Amino acid sequence: MRAFIASVAALLLVLAAAPQLRAQDSAPGPLRLEISEGVIEPMPIALPPFGGPDGAVLGEQVRRIVKRDLEDSGLFRVIDEAAYLERPAGADMRPNFANWAILNAEALIVADAQVEPDGRLAVRMQLWDVFGERALGDGLGLRASPEATRRVGHKLADAIHLALTGEPGYFDSRIAYVAETGPKNARVKRIAIMDQDGANLRYLTDGRDLVLSPRFSPDGAYLVYLSYKGGHPRVRIMDVLTGRDQDLGGFPGMTFAPRFSPDGRKVLLSLARGGDSDIYEMDLASREMRALTSGPGIKTSPSYAPDGRRIVFESDAGGTQQLYVMDLGGGAPRRISFGEGRYGTPVWSPRGDLIAFTKILRGRFHVGVMRPDGASERLLTASFLDEAPVWSPNGRVLLFFRETPGPNGAPALWRVDATGRNLRRVPTATPASDPSWSALLP
Repeated sequence: MRAFIASVAALLLVLAAAPQLRAQDSAPGPLRLEISEGVIEPMPIALPPFGGPDGAVLGEQVRRIVKRDLEDSGLFRVIDEAAYLERPAGADMRPNFANWAILNAEALIVADAQVEPDGRLAVRMQLWDVFGERALGDGLGLRASPEATRRVGHKLADAIHLALTGEPGYFDSRIAYVAETGPKNARVKRIAIMDQDGANLRYLTDGRDLVLSPRFSPDGAYLVYLSYKGGHPRVRIMDVLTGRDQDLGGFPGMTFAPRFSPDGRKVLLSLARGGDSDIYEMDLASREMRALTSGPGIKTSPSYAPDGRRIVFESDAGGTQQLYVMDLGGGAPRRISFGEGRYGTPVWSPRGDLIAFTKILRGRFHVGVMRPDGASERLLTASFLDEAPVWSPNGRVLLFFRETPGPNGAPALWRVDATGRNLRRVPTATPASDPSWSALLP
């Protein structure tokens, strides 16, 4: 793992110095895929084999990752390679746009892949607007060890997503979750971590103790989670790279694992006392606790706004399970959910524009979104049990787990766009629950 991180560090030094893909300011009508709540027809794009005989094998591996990332987003459709009329000679060579326009390709991605004398893979990519007959930006260059080819592919896909939508991608990121094995009434649960596409799976706990609700720090370097080590619920914090962890505190009766603040210096947690539960904020440096709520009722599942000035949480203090927003600077909580059914597990989008939640209505579970003031509520999914939504780094996709009914039922990870489109299952090696999605990797 350390060798992998070192190789990626070398890649990132080059990435930082390389020009970013961008639409040319001087070009009229820049090619741009608009993402709205309506039905989106995927943009047809062409992705020829990456040129360069020395890097053909690794280049094809990178190309497959780029293709899968873009198609899985639901925003792009890669035209079948069998229809291509030419193979561009190099990333810097101007293509024959007529050969791509006849295929209705709106964008053309051309890349070179070479293996350098020191063994590193060097990839150069240029994105072209086919009907505008112009380059989009100055291109992108990456260098990395062969072991880091997957990250090269994800970073190229992120750059293409940004250039064609105006929004960052989410491909070079990781997912932590609870991996479950064994019968339904005696599940063994381990914290697992993988790339967002299911690759590079690692188990961070051994299954001897019950673990729940892992949550990434803002930089993705740490996880906090609830562990029943020794038979008692304790919050632990883990270094993702080394696997070393320690108690953050022992809080008998706590219902949910904490969530980090946007700056990573504090965590929110829910603590049960005397039949009620309230929300507290812990300073990680001093371990000092500050009560944010009080009074009767169960108040839990808190989540910070991206600016760190507000939180959203669920509470039954008003008689039913509803969502509330509260300013951390003071003031009473404000109820924001008023529809039918019960609301829970809210989480604020990293964009700040939406709050995702779980809703129970007429015996069905839904994942939905609403504005921070409660307006524009929309339900995106429905099933026997949909639970625990979390956001992608760019705030465009929701990840959650869905469980099937019956004695053999098992949870699995699913994701859906915030528009309600592109519902699909996320591959995992075992049944999976309680996901957390990291920020883009540095």
